[in-house]
Amino acid sequence: QVQLVESGGGLVQAGDSLRLSCAVSGRAFDTYTMAWFRRAPGKEREFVARISWIGRYPFYSDSVKGRFTISRDNAKNSAFLQMNSLNFEDTAVYYCAAATQIQPGENDYVYWGQGTQVTVSS
Repeated sequence: QVQLVESGGGLVQAGDSLRLSCAVSGRAFDTYTMAWFRRAPGKEREFVARISWIGRYPFYSDSVKGRFTISRDNAKNSAFLQMNSLNFEDTAVYYCAAATQIQPGENDYVYWGQGTQVTVSS
């Protein structure tokens, strides 16, 4: 059984930074592609970023490119999302997810966390 638990969300002001963490329990963490998604109020779930199992080839949505950085520490079974220059449009519940594919589509992520709320005041 694989479980993902996010942490690090909170209420911040525009321009601030936050670092989200995703702790993964279960086996074979270092074989999963890890990703972050978000869902803003009244909107569809949106892809944010993903990183390969060896920690290379990060890929970002256009809306966060240059501001967010995804990383992982396989020794600690954890993934991270460093978010800088936050703005109101970044307000959402952020979810981490894991997939076995190298370049997964959204439907390929089989393990999901419960989410952590990020609220950015303008």
